[in-house]
Amino acid sequence: MRIDPRMLRTCLGHFATGVTVVSCDTGDAPHGATVNSFTAVSLEPPLVLVALDRRTRLAGYMEGRPFTVNVLGSRQGGVARHFAGTAMAADSVAWERPDLDLAPRLAGALATISCRPWHVYDGGDHRLFLGEVAHFDVHGGEPLVFYRGRLGPLGPAHQAAPWLESGDGPELSWFPFSA
Repeated sequence: MRIDPRMLRTCLGHFATGVTVVSCDTGDAPHGATVNSFTAVSLEPPLVLVALDRRTRLAGYMEGRPFTVNVLGSRQGGVARHFAGTAMAADSVAWERPDLDLAPRLAGALATISCRPWHVYDGGDHRLFLGEVAHFDVHGGEPLVFYRGRLGPLGPAHQAAPWLESGDGPELSWFPFSA
């Protein structure tokens, strides 16, 4: 059975995701792209993964370079669209560079995760970049979410994670698979 890529994309669009801009330094200037295929991989060592279409300029720039995952806030839809190809005024994008050994990060992001390159894998029409977290910052606020082709706010967030009260967490002493 042949899978229609457009239909698959529509199906996958029903999975709501956060919105990030992944950035790196090209040597001349910072470069970034809007990415929603980002995930945590490991806490020990601290690893995250970003999947990039191999045809993008960012995929070519990131090989062997530090990168930053900038988690966008609910009011940064314009920033997401800019790094997805809808140009904004150049001075409306503010970069910060607190550590010269790490990639530049976007000012005003909800959170930033600065990584050193760990490994790159083939992922079909994408390249999978694993990064070791070297530094992170959390600034608070509401996230920007991508769902069925649209950007928007998450809506009211829960004060506590529901699994913390479910009795199904590995941090509980009676959890059958704890070390």
